[in-house]
Amino acid sequence: MTTPRSVALERLAYTLAAPVLAVAPNLYPDSPVSSVVQVAGAAGIGGIFLAAKSDETGAGRKILRWTPLVLAAAVDVAAGNTGGFGPYGLDGLLAAGWAAAGSFVLPFSRHTRRRHRPALAAPAPQPAPAQAVEPTVAQPEDGADQLTREARMLWERAGMPARTHVVKATRHTAMRHDLTLLLRASETGRPITGLSPEIVGAAFGVSAADVTLKDVAIQPGRQGGPGWMEALITPEANARRRTKPTDQERWIDRVAGPKGGAPGSELVHTTRDDERGVTFYRAKMTDSTESPRVDLPKVCRALGLPEDDSCVFVLIDGSEFLISAFDTPPLSAIFPATRELLTPDAKGMYVCGYTITGQPVKTMVYQHDKNAAAHGLILGVSRSGKTQFFAIHMAAQSLDGQVVWLSTVRKDEKTTVLGKYIDRQGSNALWMARSLRAAKALCEIRAEMPWPHDGQPHDYKPGDPRCPYRQLNVYGDEFMTAAQDADFGEFIQKDGEDLTVTGLKYGVGFYPAGQSPFAHNGFSTEMKDNLRQNSRPVIFNMGSPGATRKAAEGTMENAYDVPTIPARYSRSEGSAIERAMRGEADPENGVSTGGVAVIVLDNGRAVLMRSLYADFDTDLSELFPDEVNRLTDHEISELEKRGLWFDWNEPVRPGEFWPEPDEDDDGDGRSRRRGGGGGGGKGGGRGSKGGSRRSEQVASPRQALEAIKSLTDA
Repeated sequence: MTTPRSVALERLAYTLAAPVLAVAPNLYPDSPVSSVVQVAGAAGIGGIFLAAKSDETGAGRKILRWTPLVLAAAVDVAAGNTGGFGPYGLDGLLAAGWAAAGSFVLPFSRHTRRRHRPALAAPAPQPAPAQAVEPTVAQPEDGADQLTREARMLWERAGMPARTHVVKATRHTAMRHDLTLLLRASETGRPITGLSPEIVGAAFGVSAADVTLKDVAIQPGRQGGPGWMEALITPEANARRRTKPTDQERWIDRVAGPKGGAPGSELVHTTRDDERGVTFYRAKMTDSTESPRVDLPKVCRALGLPEDDSCVFVLIDGSEFLISAFDTPPLSAIFPATRELLTPDAKGMYVCGYTITGQPVKTMVYQHDKNAAAHGLILGVSRSGKTQFFAIHMAAQSLDGQVVWLSTVRKDEKTTVLGKYIDRQGSNALWMARSLRAAKALCEIRAEMPWPHDGQPHDYKPGDPRCPYRQLNVYGDEFMTAAQDADFGEFIQKDGEDLTVTGLKYGVGFYPAGQSPFAHNGFSTEMKDNLRQNSRPVIFNMGSPGATRKAAEGTMENAYDVPTIPARYSRSEGSAIERAMRGEADPENGVSTGGVAVIVLDNGRAVLMRSLYADFDTDLSELFPDEVNRLTDHEISELEKRGLWFDWNEPVRPGEFWPEPDEDDDGDGRSRRRGGGGGGGKGGGRGSKGGSRRSEQVASPRQALEAIKSLTDA
């Protein structure tokens, strides 16, 4: 036990002051010491009087504080009034008593302590020694950190869910409440079963949506497999993810899920091109063996993009795909055709248009890899841009030194203009039938033409300067309509089909155009297969996105995703629901999609492009060569010998397509077809003809059907 310092100092003061009180009045009666003691005593009497009069608590303690001063004054007065030190040394006894009373009975320092504060000398309470915690299965003595121990306590309180043990708890960087638990089965060799996010969330007091369970991969120095598991507890990260997600998080949560717009995919990166006004989202499939299944409107809603066919496009390449979101419709721009773009290179390729990403798209005027001419297939409804594509393709072929023939069912302004820059052009079904028949005969002529270097005939070799003839390209606009012509349709269909099969090796390419690539509209399966394999089909707007997609898929070996071509490009402005509630009309800001087409490339991939624009209101001579390419004199003379080279606008010549009736036959024996047609050159009406000729000319299901119908007149 120790004595407080204040008490020790006070006792020392009393001890030193007691002799002064006893000696000073006897030796120096008028000394200043007596005056000071008397003044202090008077002050003590005043303090006692005020303390006794006050109504505040603690008056007794205040009186005791002033008592030593009053008693000191009394001792001084008594010592001054006795002779010497008084009888029996009374002055010394009084001074000693005052010092003893002040030191042990009325110490000033004791009465200054309030609220019963214990003295410093009081012994400090000693806490009982804590009992050491014995290691348990849930709390092994493995030197784990504090976070891991706290996690183990919560896990043990939850009853060791799924008979697992917390190996380690790791706090996520810059997160206060997010952590990762490494769990293992309590029994060695047993897999973890029955653990769910709800169980982990209940143990740590978080939502089950904030818990993710993951398998643990085997790593050097650590086991893995079914007996181990990771639990990610991320309430903080998920709260931010719900309010301010990153592009990666938005893609995972809204796009890549089983019900998302691109299930099983992952975002590679997002790129913004401010100069072109486009944002690119490049993604790939998590499993590289899977093909992307992209629901573009669903992806747009997930990413907060406008569902606009004219501004958002998807490009699929194997297991990867690219979503391009433009600020303005990229294909509404016009790309003028120039001779530089249309001039074919050494492999017969030239630029025919541009894609949504600004990439040039090339097509061919001959097949360099197959050492043969090329066919073509151009599809689209009226005013979709077919004739515009004719113009640039014919210009490219003419710039390569090739011969071009163009036939249409009806005459129009553009085809008439094109006729000035090509070898031959006509505008009726009869003209088309004659051009196909002449091209077919030209294959026979070229098969026997000797080459100058060895005097022997050879197959056509594009780009070979020794070849004695030029490549011939026969265009048939509205081929499906012509193939259904009552008089010449069967000749057009049959000769066109033969030309697609035999024309390539003799330098003859066939380019039918129309609104359908299917057999019931004039395309046999054999014809379509040859056109598809030896060309890059170009499909313009077919009237609806579904029809365009169907037509494109009909020209592809595999049903790849086909881009959509709407009727018009129009930006989505405001809310359609709000306009309906206010009774306002929808904005009319459409832009024509004429010239926009789907081109099927060599690998079967369909690409959306806008073809180059040839302005028919200006002089097209800048696109075509100065001189028109013609057939050789030898070819023309051989065609004249066969009666196939003349003005094909003439009426049908007697016996040109069918035998003339015998003069001895009556009306029932007349030929079903009579010559002398004028005007459109369709050759007049139909008569009747013997069944033997009909049976000889049946070469297709359509002809067989007509033959059956003709039996009704028998």
